[in-house]
Amino acid sequence: MTTATTPISSSAATGAGPAVAPHRAPRRPFGTWFRQTGWRHLVGIVMLVFSAFPLLYVLSASLNPGGTLLTANGLFTSFDPGAYVRLFQDPQRPYGAWFLNSMVIGLTTAVGTVILGALAAYSFSRMRFRGRRAGLLTLLLVQMFPQLLAFVAIFLLMSTISDIFPAIGLNTQIGLIMVYLGGALGVNTYLMYGFFNTVPAEIDEAAKIDGAGHARIFFTIILRLVAPILAVVGLLAFIGTMNDFVLASVILVDPDKQTLAVGLYHFVSEETSKNWSVFSAGAVLASILPMVLFLALQRYIVGGLTAGSVK
Repeated sequence: MTTATTPISSSAATGAGPAVAPHRAPRRPFGTWFRQTGWRHLVGIVMLVFSAFPLLYVLSASLNPGGTLLTANGLFTSFDPGAYVRLFQDPQRPYGAWFLNSMVIGLTTAVGTVILGALAAYSFSRMRFRGRRAGLLTLLLVQMFPQLLAFVAIFLLMSTISDIFPAIGLNTQIGLIMVYLGGALGVNTYLMYGFFNTVPAEIDEAAKIDGAGHARIFFTIILRLVAPILAVVGLLAFIGTMNDFVLASVILVDPDKQTLAVGLYHFVSEETSKNWSVFSAGAVLASILPMVLFLALQRYIVGGLTAGSVK
């Protein structure tokens, strides 16, 4: 004959007594919560609306069939993707060629900027030579003058180069890339220099004991340790090249060789044929790749911009 047994809880079996519910902190009054942390949420929401409204307005204008900004005041009142179709159907305004030119020029300039800046920063950080401090100060002072002040001199210089070497003079993409690279050794070098200083010098000394030279240390060890700042400088150089209008409009003349910033201006520059819908559609498509790169490299951005200021 079996007898029914009642289950015994683990707390009763061990003599620990009944289970106690976890203690919850008392809810703060609304005034205290808002004064301590709530106002930050409010500021974040305001900044989000302030930042997102221009993007939404451009996207709405690209879907508006009116072609003017006055008819695009109501956000998404109409939906017509015809502007995106017309963007690639105008033979006098080759948007596809502009996009490809911007990609080639932007990526080439970004890679060249990273390489030149990293080489210069490594030299200033690891080597000791006469004029090192004066060179760093000169690179920093040169950046105080905007590039707009030099575009007349750059035009005259490129015009003279065209008479001798037409392949790298006016109306050539290689010439524009060289101009961009010439202006890259400024704040980028100084930014990389601060990051390179955070890498312990003992790593270089250990590699030199094993027989490694400066080139091997730089390419096989240092570049891997400073990847965040390389990503930041490359991204900033790419975005700056994509957004540049003055130098690109001065050096590139033929429509087939122009960049997006210069080419899109043709849609709204003529007095009798301003089509803001097509312009907005081109701007939306042009912003996709920089946004994707920014999201892909965002984990490097904060570390790359702040680590160089620690030491």
